[in-house]
Amino acid sequence: QALHAEVEARSAPPAPAGSEAVARDPIEVENVVKRFGKVEAVKGVSFRLKQGEIFGLLGPNGAGKSTIINILCGYLLPDEGDALIGGHSVRREPQAVKRLLGVVPQEIALYRDLNALENLDFFASLYGVPARERRARAEEVLHFAGLYERRKEPLKNFSGGMLRRLNFAVALMHRPRILLLDEPTVGVDPQSREHIFENIEKLAASGTTVLYTTHYMEEAERLCQRIAIMDEGRIIALGTLEQLLAMRDQTRAVYRPHGLQELFIQLTGKTLRDL
Repeated sequence: QALHAEVEARSAPPAPAGSEAVARDPIEVENVVKRFGKVEAVKGVSFRLKQGEIFGLLGPNGAGKSTIINILCGYLLPDEGDALIGGHSVRREPQAVKRLLGVVPQEIALYRDLNALENLDFFASLYGVPARERRARAEEVLHFAGLYERRKEPLKNFSGGMLRRLNFAVALMHRPRILLLDEPTVGVDPQSREHIFENIEKLAASGTTVLYTTHYMEEAERLCQRIAIMDEGRIIALGTLEQLLAMRDQTRAVYRPHGLQELFIQLTGKTLRDL
Protein backbone atom coordinates (compact mmCIF):
# COMPACT_ATOMS: atom_id res chain seq x y z
CA GLN A 1 0.00 0.00 0.00
CA ALA A 2 1.26 3.46 -0.85
CA LEU A 3 2.78 5.42 1.96
CA HIS A 4 0.88 8.66 1.46
CA ALA A 5 2.36 11.27 3.74
CA GLU A 6 -0.72 13.47 3.65
CA VAL A 7 -4.45 13.44 3.13
CA GLU A 8 -4.91 15.35 -0.12
CA ALA A 9 -7.32 18.26 -0.29
CA ARG A 10 -9.90 17.45 -2.95
CA SER A 11 -11.21 20.90 -3.78
CA ALA A 12 -9.54 23.35 -6.12
CA PRO A 13 -8.50 26.75 -4.74
CA PRO A 14 -10.87 29.67 -5.35
CA ALA A 15 -10.80 31.07 -8.87
CA PRO A 16 -9.44 34.60 -9.31
CA ALA A 17 -12.03 37.35 -8.99
CA GLY A 18 -13.97 37.87 -12.19
CA SER A 19 -13.08 34.48 -13.67
CA GLU A 20 -15.22 31.42 -14.06
CA ALA A 21 -15.08 29.17 -11.02
CA VAL A 22 -12.76 26.20 -11.35
CA ALA A 23 -14.90 23.14 -10.75
CA ARG A 24 -12.11 20.58 -10.71
CA ASP A 25 -8.42 20.29 -10.07
CA PRO A 26 -6.30 20.86 -13.22
CA ILE A 27 -5.00 17.26 -13.21
CA GLU A 28 -6.90 14.33 -11.68
CA VAL A 29 -5.57 10.81 -12.03
CA GLU A 30 -7.97 8.20 -10.68
CA ASN A 31 -7.06 4.51 -10.31
CA VAL A 32 -5.19 4.35 -13.62
CA VAL A 33 -4.02 0.94 -14.79
CA LYS A 34 -1.97 0.32 -17.93
CA ARG A 35 -0.84 -3.04 -19.26
CA PHE A 36 1.53 -3.94 -22.07
CA GLY A 37 0.74 -7.56 -22.79
CA LYS A 38 1.23 -9.41 -19.51
CA VAL A 39 3.21 -6.59 -17.94
CA GLU A 40 1.23 -4.21 -15.72
CA ALA A 41 3.24 -0.99 -16.01
CA VAL A 42 0.89 1.17 -13.93
CA LYS A 43 -1.07 -0.40 -11.08
CA GLY A 44 -3.96 1.72 -9.87
CA VAL A 45 -2.26 5.12 -9.60
CA SER A 46 -4.19 8.12 -8.23
CA PHE A 47 -3.10 11.70 -7.54
CA ARG A 48 -4.28 15.27 -8.09
CA LEU A 49 -2.60 18.58 -8.79
CA LYS A 50 -3.87 21.91 -7.51
CA GLN A 51 -3.89 25.08 -9.59
CA GLY A 52 -0.48 26.79 -9.60
CA GLU A 53 1.24 23.77 -8.02
CA ILE A 54 4.60 22.33 -9.06
CA PHE A 55 4.22 18.60 -8.47
CA GLY A 56 7.22 16.27 -8.74
CA LEU A 57 6.86 12.73 -10.09
CA LEU A 58 9.97 10.70 -9.27
CA GLY A 59 10.97 7.10 -9.69
CA PRO A 60 13.69 4.79 -11.04
CA ASN A 61 13.72 3.62 -14.64
CA GLY A 62 10.74 1.36 -15.31
CA ALA A 63 8.70 2.76 -12.41
CA GLY A 64 5.85 3.88 -14.69
CA LYS A 65 6.50 7.64 -14.84
CA SER A 66 6.75 7.83 -18.64
CA THR A 67 3.60 5.74 -19.01
CA ILE A 68 1.71 8.18 -16.77
CA ILE A 69 3.01 11.14 -18.79
CA ASN A 70 2.00 9.47 -22.05
CA ILE A 71 -1.50 8.81 -20.70
CA LEU A 72 -1.88 12.44 -19.60
CA CYS A 73 -0.73 13.60 -23.05
CA GLY A 74 -3.25 11.33 -24.74
CA TYR A 75 -0.58 9.21 -26.43
CA LEU A 76 -1.77 6.14 -24.51
CA LEU A 77 -5.18 5.20 -23.14
CA PRO A 78 -5.51 3.64 -19.69
CA ASP A 79 -6.86 0.10 -19.52
CA GLU A 80 -8.69 0.99 -16.31
CA GLY A 81 -9.43 4.24 -14.52
CA ASP A 82 -9.21 7.68 -16.09
CA ALA A 83 -7.26 10.93 -16.05
CA LEU A 84 -8.89 14.34 -16.31
CA ILE A 85 -7.09 17.44 -17.60
CA GLY A 86 -9.04 20.59 -16.82
CA GLY A 87 -12.08 18.38 -16.31
CA HIS A 88 -11.70 16.66 -19.71
CA SER A 89 -11.26 12.88 -19.89
CA VAL A 90 -8.21 11.56 -21.73
CA ARG A 91 -10.45 8.67 -22.81
CA ARG A 92 -13.41 10.62 -24.17
CA GLU A 93 -12.01 14.05 -25.04
CA PRO A 94 -8.40 13.63 -26.17
CA GLN A 95 -8.39 16.67 -28.45
CA ALA A 96 -9.71 18.94 -25.69
CA VAL A 97 -7.00 17.60 -23.41
CA LYS A 98 -4.22 18.30 -25.90
CA ARG A 99 -5.35 21.89 -26.38
CA LEU A 100 -4.99 22.54 -22.65
CA LEU A 101 -1.51 21.08 -22.26
CA GLY A 102 1.96 22.36 -22.89
CA VAL A 103 4.40 19.46 -23.10
CA VAL A 104 8.19 19.65 -22.83
CA PRO A 105 9.47 16.18 -23.77
CA GLN A 106 12.73 14.71 -22.57
CA GLU A 107 13.99 14.44 -26.13
CA ILE A 108 14.59 17.68 -28.03
CA ALA A 109 11.62 18.08 -30.41
CA LEU A 110 12.74 20.82 -32.80
CA TYR A 111 13.47 21.16 -36.50
CA ARG A 112 17.22 21.75 -36.84
CA ASP A 113 16.86 23.20 -40.37
CA LEU A 114 14.69 26.04 -39.06
CA ASN A 115 15.70 28.95 -36.87
CA ALA A 116 14.10 29.69 -33.49
CA LEU A 117 11.39 31.98 -34.87
CA GLU A 118 10.47 29.50 -37.58
CA ASN A 119 10.22 26.63 -35.08
CA LEU A 120 7.94 28.65 -32.82
CA ASP A 121 5.75 29.73 -35.72
CA PHE A 122 5.41 26.16 -36.99
CA PHE A 123 4.47 24.62 -33.65
CA ALA A 124 2.08 27.46 -32.84
CA SER A 125 0.28 26.76 -36.11
CA LEU A 126 -0.29 23.16 -35.00
CA TYR A 127 -2.07 24.49 -31.92
CA GLY A 128 -4.23 26.76 -34.02
CA VAL A 129 -2.66 30.05 -32.89
CA PRO A 130 -3.79 32.66 -35.46
CA ALA A 131 -1.03 33.75 -37.85
CA ARG A 132 -1.47 37.40 -36.87
CA GLU A 133 -0.62 36.56 -33.24
CA ARG A 134 2.31 34.21 -33.74
CA ARG A 135 5.11 36.76 -34.16
CA ALA A 136 4.19 38.67 -31.00
CA ARG A 137 3.87 35.45 -29.00
CA ALA A 138 7.17 34.14 -30.40
CA GLU A 139 8.98 37.30 -29.35
CA GLU A 140 7.36 37.06 -25.92
CA VAL A 141 8.52 33.50 -25.27
CA LEU A 142 11.96 34.16 -26.79
CA HIS A 143 12.49 36.96 -24.26
CA PHE A 144 11.22 34.59 -21.56
CA ALA A 145 13.71 31.92 -22.67
CA GLY A 146 16.60 34.37 -23.02
CA LEU A 147 16.93 33.67 -26.75
CA TYR A 148 15.56 36.80 -28.40
CA GLU A 149 18.95 37.96 -29.70
CA ARG A 150 19.50 34.54 -31.31
CA ARG A 151 16.02 34.24 -32.82
CA LYS A 152 17.14 34.17 -36.48
CA GLU A 153 20.17 31.93 -36.08
CA PRO A 154 20.08 28.35 -37.35
CA LEU A 155 19.69 25.80 -34.57
CA LYS A 156 22.98 24.17 -35.55
CA ASN A 157 24.62 27.14 -33.77
CA PHE A 158 22.69 26.49 -30.54
CA SER A 159 24.23 24.88 -27.47
CA GLY A 160 22.45 22.09 -25.64
CA GLY A 161 21.18 24.55 -23.04
CA MET A 162 19.83 26.87 -25.73
CA LEU A 163 18.01 23.98 -27.41
CA ARG A 164 16.46 22.99 -24.07
CA ARG A 165 15.27 26.54 -23.48
CA LEU A 166 13.78 26.72 -26.98
CA ASN A 167 12.13 23.32 -26.42
CA PHE A 168 10.53 24.89 -23.34
CA ALA A 169 9.50 28.02 -25.25
CA VAL A 170 7.66 25.95 -27.89
CA ALA A 171 5.37 24.55 -25.17
CA LEU A 172 4.34 28.08 -24.15
CA MET A 173 3.26 29.41 -27.55
CA HIS A 174 -0.43 28.54 -27.08
CA ARG A 175 -0.38 29.83 -23.47
CA PRO A 176 -1.32 26.59 -21.71
CA ARG A 177 -2.39 26.63 -18.08
CA ILE A 178 -1.05 23.11 -17.49
CA LEU A 179 2.54 22.05 -18.25
CA LEU A 180 4.04 18.56 -18.35
CA LEU A 181 7.82 18.78 -18.04
CA ASP A 182 9.60 15.46 -18.61
CA GLU A 183 13.18 15.86 -17.39
CA PRO A 184 13.55 19.30 -19.02
CA THR A 185 17.12 19.95 -17.78
CA VAL A 186 18.92 16.80 -18.96
CA GLY A 187 22.41 17.66 -20.15
CA VAL A 188 22.20 21.45 -19.75
CA ASP A 189 24.73 23.87 -18.28
CA PRO A 190 24.15 25.34 -14.80
CA GLN A 191 23.14 28.75 -16.18
CA SER A 192 20.46 27.28 -18.45
CA ARG A 193 19.23 25.05 -15.64
CA GLU A 194 18.86 28.05 -13.34
CA HIS A 195 17.07 30.00 -16.07
CA ILE A 196 14.62 27.12 -16.58
CA PHE A 197 14.01 26.88 -12.82
CA GLU A 198 13.27 30.58 -12.55
CA ASN A 199 10.84 30.43 -15.47
CA ILE A 200 9.00 27.44 -13.98
CA GLU A 201 8.63 29.31 -10.70
CA LYS A 202 7.32 32.42 -12.50
CA LEU A 203 4.78 30.36 -14.43
CA ALA A 204 3.55 28.61 -11.29
CA ALA A 205 3.28 31.95 -9.47
CA SER A 206 1.02 33.17 -12.30
CA GLY A 207 -1.30 30.15 -11.85
CA THR A 208 0.16 27.61 -14.27
CA THR A 209 0.03 24.02 -12.97
CA VAL A 210 3.24 22.02 -13.51
CA LEU A 211 3.86 18.27 -13.43
CA TYR A 212 7.64 17.80 -13.27
CA THR A 213 9.57 14.55 -13.70
CA THR A 214 13.28 14.39 -12.95
CA HIS A 215 16.07 12.10 -11.82
CA TYR A 216 17.76 15.01 -10.05
CA MET A 217 16.61 14.98 -6.45
CA GLU A 218 17.89 18.49 -5.79
CA GLU A 219 15.59 19.81 -8.53
CA ALA A 220 12.54 18.29 -6.87
CA GLU A 221 13.67 19.60 -3.48
CA ARG A 222 13.95 23.12 -4.84
CA LEU A 223 10.91 23.34 -7.11
CA CYS A 224 8.14 21.03 -5.98
CA GLN A 225 5.46 21.80 -3.40
CA ARG A 226 4.58 18.09 -3.32
CA ILE A 227 6.41 15.00 -4.53
CA ALA A 228 5.21 11.51 -5.47
CA ILE A 229 7.68 8.63 -5.63
CA MET A 230 6.74 5.78 -7.95
CA ASP A 231 8.16 2.27 -8.00
CA GLU A 232 7.02 -0.84 -9.87
CA GLY A 233 3.92 0.89 -11.21
CA ARG A 234 2.65 2.29 -7.90
CA ILE A 235 2.97 5.50 -5.91
CA ILE A 236 4.78 4.44 -2.75
CA ALA A 237 5.05 7.86 -1.11
CA LEU A 238 3.40 11.24 -1.62
CA GLY A 239 3.62 14.50 0.29
CA THR A 240 5.59 17.67 0.83
CA LEU A 241 9.34 17.34 1.21
CA GLU A 242 9.03 17.84 4.95
CA GLN A 243 6.34 15.17 5.21
CA LEU A 244 8.36 12.68 3.16
CA LEU A 245 11.50 13.21 5.21
CA ALA A 246 9.47 12.60 8.38
CA MET A 247 8.26 9.18 7.14
CA ARG A 248 8.76 6.04 9.18
CA ASP A 249 7.96 2.58 7.87
CA GLN A 250 9.67 -0.54 9.18
CA THR A 251 8.50 -2.74 6.28
CA ARG A 252 10.63 -0.68 3.89
CA ALA A 253 13.42 0.07 6.36
CA VAL A 254 12.86 3.82 6.13
CA TYR A 255 14.91 5.52 8.81
CA ARG A 256 15.57 9.22 9.35
CA PRO A 257 16.55 10.17 5.79
CA HIS A 258 18.78 13.24 5.59
CA GLY A 259 17.49 14.27 2.17
CA LEU A 260 15.23 13.27 -0.68
CA GLN A 261 17.93 11.23 -2.43
CA GLU A 262 18.53 9.10 0.66
CA LEU A 263 14.78 8.54 1.08
CA PHE A 264 14.46 7.67 -2.62
CA ILE A 265 17.18 5.01 -2.34
CA GLN A 266 15.67 3.60 0.85
CA LEU A 267 12.23 3.26 -0.77
CA THR A 268 13.25 2.02 -4.21
CA GLY A 269 16.45 0.10 -3.42
CA LYS A 270 19.94 0.18 -4.88
CA THR A 271 19.43 -2.29 -7.74
CA LEU A 272 20.49 -0.92 -11.12
CA ARG A 273 17.63 -0.52 -13.59
CA ASP A 274 18.32 -0.18 -17.30
CA LEU A 275 14.77 -0.20 -18.68
